[in-house]
Amino acid sequence: MLKAKIFTIFPEIFPGFLGYSLTGKALDEGVWTIETVNIRDYATDKHGSVDDTPCGGGAGMVMRPDILGAAIKANYSKGRILAMSPKGKPLTQDMVKQLAQEEEIAIVCGRFEGIDERVIEAYNIEEVSIGDYVLTGGEQAAQILLDAVVRLLPGVLGNSESTLSESFEDNLLEYPQYTRPTEWEGRKVPEVLLGGHHKKIDDWRREQAIKTTQERRPDLWKKYLDSKRV
Repeated sequence: MLKAKIFTIFPEIFPGFLGYSLTGKALDEGVWTIETVNIRDYATDKHGSVDDTPCGGGAGMVMRPDILGAAIKANYSKGRILAMSPKGKPLTQDMVKQLAQEEEIAIVCGRFEGIDERVIEAYNIEEVSIGDYVLTGGEQAAQILLDAVVRLLPGVLGNSESTLSESFEDNLLEYPQYTRPTEWEGRKVPEVLLGGHHKKIDDWRREQAIKTTQERRPDLWKKYLDSKRV
């Protein structure tokens, strides 16, 4: 069972969309759990302040190390601690697989201009980014990360083989998918998918995955080629 602990100033946001569909069913069945810690509970003034102006000047506010540090110290003692941040390491499927093996993870949801660097250093926090863009806070990003992780937990998807041909497996994007009806508005399902010849189907899907990756993600295509040279 995976235990997820979220440090946030908006605990009411969770579980959010994670409470629905397969992740919600898994949550109800105890495959994973989620607990929120309200960082404001560790504020030291009557206003519940958790931030202050950045040292050296500049726009925005920074989450204070004494407040966030106290919240972490009181609620977390083991496992990996992540912080959602646009300057973090990109979230990849390989990282998701690693996190799915953990028994417990914590995620810090930053706000404002970010969190004081000293907290990151003190608690060996791993900064993680879900893309090259900026959100209003880390809560949305944390839910995306958890969705990717929870779906890999045993029993969540039902058919574990369904993850083997997904995008990013073997550094390739997924091939195109089709279903019934076999013809829709003049567009037909490729004949190879209807013939029942599994080897030809596998070859076609591989070719399509390679083509899509070359066209859309040359960075992944390079990784794929490099992996084959090893």
